[in-house]
Amino acid sequence: MEIRDKKFHFIAIGGVGMSALAKYLAQRGACVSGSDIQESKYTHQLEDLGIKIYIGHNKELIKNNMIIVASSAIKSDNVEILRSKELGLKIYHRSDILKMISDEFSLNQNSYFIGFSGTHGKTTTSGLSSYILTKAGLNPSFVTGGIIPEINTNAQYAGNKYFIAELDESDGTIQKYATDIAVINNMEEDHLDYYKNGFEDIAKTFNKYLSNKPNQKVIINSDCKGNEEFMRLYPEYNYITFSLNTGDYCAKNIVYKQLGSEFDITYKGAKKAHITLSVPGEHNVYDALAVYSALCESGIDIDKYLKYFETFSGMGRRFQKVCEFDGITIYDDYAHHPNEIKTTLSGAKKSLKDDKKIIAIFQPHRYSRLKGLWDEFKTAFNQADTLIITDVYSAGENEIEGINSKNFFEEVNHSNAIYASGSMEECARKIYPLLKKNDIVITLGAGTITKLGGLIKEEQKKVHNLD
Repeated sequence: MEIRDKKFHFIAIGGVGMSALAKYLAQRGACVSGSDIQESKYTHQLEDLGIKIYIGHNKELIKNNMIIVASSAIKSDNVEILRSKELGLKIYHRSDILKMISDEFSLNQNSYFIGFSGTHGKTTTSGLSSYILTKAGLNPSFVTGGIIPEINTNAQYAGNKYFIAELDESDGTIQKYATDIAVINNMEEDHLDYYKNGFEDIAKTFNKYLSNKPNQKVIINSDCKGNEEFMRLYPEYNYITFSLNTGDYCAKNIVYKQLGSEFDITYKGAKKAHITLSVPGEHNVYDALAVYSALCESGIDIDKYLKYFETFSGMGRRFQKVCEFDGITIYDDYAHHPNEIKTTLSGAKKSLKDDKKIIAIFQPHRYSRLKGLWDEFKTAFNQADTLIITDVYSAGENEIEGINSKNFFEEVNHSNAIYASGSMEECARKIYPLLKKNDIVITLGAGTITKLGGLIKEEQKKVHNLD
């Protein structure tokens, strides 16, 4: 479908994923509008691009000649959904629009569509590659799942040579895309509300995705057990491996520093580059290695642009510094899977001085995930000196009997765990008095916990009568 001059209307346009698509379409020349129940930093950015934003849903916004895009969070009785159905309009999922966008590149022999996927790391890897190519002046087009701080956007249309996208496997929609370079960071059990048979179903979904385009390059982390099993099950693809051990592209001589690292990259045993990062942890070494591999395999002389690895400060909500006061530093991280949590806490532990204490504050995300990975979550917080557990963020799910934060607190394998119930405001009031100088606080989760760091800072101001 030709994008230019088409009319798109987004129902719930204010989320990070929906706003990225809307932004891209507007820059591509489409007429874009959208509605949401509240303003946000994303809706303000869209308005700055000339996109008409309506606060509140109204059936009168829906016109006959529109392409309707609805967030998966929107219920079937929404007035704009009902009006769209009355008019016989097809309602598109965001993945349909991303496919529409990506097809302009995947069907063009002179373009590269680079897709980043996996249980963890896809936002950072898609963001890092977009950042590097933008800073290098190579004019990439991209759609990512988070704001790239130095560029202050989650999407842009800038040219027809390179398109970079974060591809979501959570609901199987990754099967729609046909990439030239497919990067698979890792493959682990998650989204078990959708993948009823666990890893078996996840592997089948990735197989369908990769089968969409013969002869594509598959850049894959060979240190991940799930990826290793996938390659055994489906050996027919053109795999190019990256690893901290043995692979085509390897990170060697890794030195972890205060909130960063540096290491060499080898290709088939020969040294290729030396990389310095300003973001902590082993997982960021893997992410940088994935990006380096993918950009090399896209024909880019990436060795000219190594300095941009160091100037990248990470994606929003990925070990993002929120505030600092009274010798206490608060970071926010999107980690909501046990292995993501282990990786974040391990990275923090490696990078911080010994006199620092790590306070992990965890908000479980979805009852179904907590139930499906209950035992894995119980052992995910060993690197934290103190663990504070808040109530489950349901993400619209119904409660599951026996699956709640109080019961999880009673079973978690941690010697210094605390249960803090109530709203984020109530949690901030309970947690602030527990914090001491040299504490490193890390809020963990994909829900409302992202607000907690700011609320704790506000509590500190109230207690000390600060303006």
